[in-house]
Amino acid sequence: MTAADVPALVRGADVLGSGGGGDARSAGLLFAHAVGSGAVPLLDPARATGHAVSFVGMVGAVSAFTEELPGGEEFARAVRAVERWTGERATALASIEAAGLNGLTALATAVSVDLPVVDVDLCGRALPRLEQFSLAVVDGALPPLALALPSGQVLVVEGGDGVRCERVVRAVLAAEGGWAAIATGPVRRAPWSGAGPVRTTRRCLQVGARLEALGPSATTEDVAVAAGGELLGAGRVVEVARRAGAGFGRGSACVRDQRTSALLRLEMENEYLVAFEDGAPVATTPDPLVVLERRSARVVACDRIRRGDDVVVLRLPAPSFWSRPGRTDRVAPRAFGLDLDPVLGERPDGTLW
Repeated sequence: MTAADVPALVRGADVLGSGGGGDARSAGLLFAHAVGSGAVPLLDPARATGHAVSFVGMVGAVSAFTEELPGGEEFARAVRAVERWTGERATALASIEAAGLNGLTALATAVSVDLPVVDVDLCGRALPRLEQFSLAVVDGALPPLALALPSGQVLVVEGGDGVRCERVVRAVLAAEGGWAAIATGPVRRAPWSGAGPVRTTRRCLQVGARLEALGPSATTEDVAVAAGGELLGAGRVVEVARRAGAGFGRGSACVRDQRTSALLRLEMENEYLVAFEDGAPVATTPDPLVVLERRSARVVACDRIRRGDDVVVLRLPAPSFWSRPGRTDRVAPRAFGLDLDPVLGERPDGTLW
C-alpha cells in the first residue's frame, strides 16, 4: 500500500464506518506522511499463517482525537509496550476495525515499526465497544491491551472479558484526554479467517476507488452499485432528533424518499443502527447503513447529518463473520438496546451475507 492509495482508502473506510468511526482523512494524512515514496506490504490472510499479529487503532472520542491530534508515535509506543509486557514480538500488524480513521492507523503504524499489515480486522465495520471485537466474541476474552495516551503515559490492561476491559478503558479515557492509541498483545491464528473479518482493507480500496471514479452525472443507482450496497432511499432529511443520556448519545434522522414518498427513519448511536420505512424495520446492524451526500457521494456521519441534507441511504452487506451462529447477537439491535430482531440483506443467491 502506498500514498497513492490514500484517497480511495479514505473514501472506502468512511463508507464502512456506517456513519461513525471518525473521519479517515486524519489517519490518511498520517500514513501518507509516514510512508512517503515507500510502501507497506499488505498480506492476504491466507498467506499470513504463523505471523504474530498486534491489532492497533484508536479508542475513545473522535472529537477529542481531532482536537488533540496525535504526534504520530503513540501507536508504535502502544505496540512496543504490549510486546514488553507479553515478552513476544509482533511480526505483523492489523487494524482493530477497517473503518473510519482506524481503517488506516495500522498502515501508518507499520511504517514506524517496519512491519507488514495482515488484511484482517476485529470488526469489519465501525463498532463502539471492546466486547464487540471479534477476538472477544471467539475467545471469550481479549489479549493484553496497551493504551498509549496523548499525555505520554502508557497503561497495560491484562486481558479479561471484553465487558470488563471496556469499563476500565472508558474510565481511563474519561480522565485522560478522551482518546488513546491501543494495541493488543501479539495473536497467532491459523487460519486468520477465524480471528475476524478478512480482506476488509481491500474492500475499502475497491469501494473507494469506484466512488472516486463516479462522474457528476452519476445517478443514485450508480452510487449504490459503486458502494456495493442496496439502495434504501434517497431524498431530503426532514428531521433530526438527538437525545442525550448515559453512555453514547442517541438520535434519529428522517429522510423523505423522493421516489415513493415513504418516510425512512434512521436510528443512530455512534453509528447508524436501524432503518425503518414507514415504521417497519427494513435494515439493521450488523449490516453497515450508509448515508451519502447525493451530489458528491461523500459520507454524511451521524454527528453531521442535518435537516435539509440531500442524501442517499444504502445498506451494505456485513462480513460473513457476523452472520454465524452465536455472533450476530453481539452486534444486533438488542446489543444497542433496540428491541427488535436483525433484518439483514441477502446475497444474489438468496443466502445471508
